[in-house]
Amino acid sequence: MIRLVTLLAAVAIGLSTAAIGAAPPPASLPAGYPLTLLHGTRILLAARVNGHEVTALLDSAAEATLVDRAYARRIGLGAGQAVTGQGSGQASFTANLVEGVTLEAVGLTLPNQTVAIADLRDVGRRLLGCRIDVILGREIFDAARLRIDLAHRRIAVLPADATPAGTRLDLVTENGVETIPVRVEDDEVVRATFDLGNGSAVLVGRAYADRAGLLTDGRPLGVERGGGLGGETARQTFTLKALEIAGRRFTAVPAAVDPQPTASALNVGLPLLRGFLITTDFAGHALWLQALPAQGPESGAWK
Repeated sequence: MIRLVTLLAAVAIGLSTAAIGAAPPPASLPAGYPLTLLHGTRILLAARVNGHEVTALLDSAAEATLVDRAYARRIGLGAGQAVTGQGSGQASFTANLVEGVTLEAVGLTLPNQTVAIADLRDVGRRLLGCRIDVILGREIFDAARLRIDLAHRRIAVLPADATPAGTRLDLVTENGVETIPVRVEDDEVVRATFDLGNGSAVLVGRAYADRAGLLTDGRPLGVERGGGLGGETARQTFTLKALEIAGRRFTAVPAAVDPQPTASALNVGLPLLRGFLITTDFAGHALWLQALPAQGPESGAWK
């Protein structure tokens, strides 16, 4: 997830996971474009920045596409406007906003985009184990209706009048990211960020965790290392007893506290979303999730 507001920039980043076996897509579905699962945990796809080919990391909760500084220099992107960002790590960092950039992916061409340039070396080394040049953000989701079939490692553009499979959920924008309704521990329905860029535990906003008493009701608490831009940080961890998404109930869901003041009540990533065929329509404020056959216990560690 990347959140970036110019001048008062607040940028947070997480990365995606999808450890799913590949198989040929059903003949009844459009073939679309291939997705690559780096180490079985990161969603990558072919893209172009100003005509230059690149392998990009896909992040539905990134408010802007992020380009590594070294790669930006190689392809001749300008200096842009300097801003200061606060990431999901401990320290702030600098970025530059460059306008007039053309992005291409999944057969779409998006001219006149604004991208953020920052140093991604630490993020790539620590969270991916390799260099990452581009994190492709919500621009691609805003441009078209997309079907993301992680089971078959394909992504396709669907006609706007198509009827997607699965349960339709309303998308509501909160602080620049799209949220879906989820039910927490068979009780309250809250908004959760739809984040294909979150590859770890469900993130729970500090304000919601405090209000719901999730850290003071006697359940075991722990600490894990995490964070992206801005360096490594420590997060409180715990387990959600249950979480329901589009009618599918998960139990014993690993969770971590997100201390950012702009955090949604929850942030749901691919450890749970990979159990669905996903169709996004950001322009139409809708998301469809079709549950795939369970390959193991219905838990937070869906396999």
